[in-house]
Amino acid sequence: MSNGGSGDIALSKNQRREAAREKARILREQQKKKDRRGRFILQGSIILVSLAIIATVTLIIVNSIRPPRPGPLNMLSDGIVIGTNFEAETTSALKAGDEPVASTPDPEMIAIQIWLDYQCPVCDAFETANSEQLSTLVEQGIATIEIHPVAILDSQSLGTRYSTRAANAAACVANFSPNSFYDFSGLLFENQPEEGTSGLTDDELVGISEDAGVSRASRVAECITDQNFKNWVADATQRAVGDSALLNDEGQFGTPTVLVNGSRYTGAPDDATAFAQFVAAADGAAFSEENSVSPSPSPAP
Repeated sequence: MSNGGSGDIALSKNQRREAAREKARILREQQKKKDRRGRFILQGSIILVSLAIIATVTLIIVNSIRPPRPGPLNMLSDGIVIGTNFEAETTSALKAGDEPVASTPDPEMIAIQIWLDYQCPVCDAFETANSEQLSTLVEQGIATIEIHPVAILDSQSLGTRYSTRAANAAACVANFSPNSFYDFSGLLFENQPEEGTSGLTDDELVGISEDAGVSRASRVAECITDQNFKNWVADATQRAVGDSALLNDEGQFGTPTVLVNGSRYTGAPDDATAFAQFVAAADGAAFSEENSVSPSPSPAP
């Protein structure tokens, strides 16, 4: 008889083999459970990332297909007409996708139309040379001035698209404070940045609008910083560039483009005398010595 307990009885070879198999089976089951948990976690992470990507792409698509906004009020022709007392002619807004409606000139007045880019140095030269006589023509009730802001020099502002932002700011003023437009437009040229710089900031454009005495200043400021009319600026620019009536002899559109009673001014932009003579010739018999304006009037004593 043996003196050892039942726990001391040695397992047979088959029993040891079965025990090893059972242990291996248990380990395999545990590993399978770990693998399943790992796959579930990985799949869950992939699903979350995919949902985030889908949400981002959806947002981009929704924004890209958002219905385009209408243009600014008082610019149904893609320009704003400034007349007696420097007041703007009021019009409805140009609906998105519609073609602009040409303004109807007063047959008793000279109709001067100007397409300009607020970063264009040649436009600034024209403004500097002729702003005084243009203002006098309006003050005396002799002429209306229709200003068409466009953006063809965005590439000259180090990626800030200043031409578009300035034209958008002008559209904001036309929309919310149209009778301040003429002063605001002039101030943009007085503060014109050089080509090849980043241009004025949106806050500086807002400041200039305040200097122009705009009404509804907070709405104008919000419109400028949000660039509410940037799409309209792009569309109006494309329409100007594609208008055969505005192309020069080389078949190109440039700024400033100036029409007086429908005739293009081709003289030097900075020659006030040449422009005054052109205005007189374009107006013909309606332009008399009594209502003519000197390009460089002498200061009052």
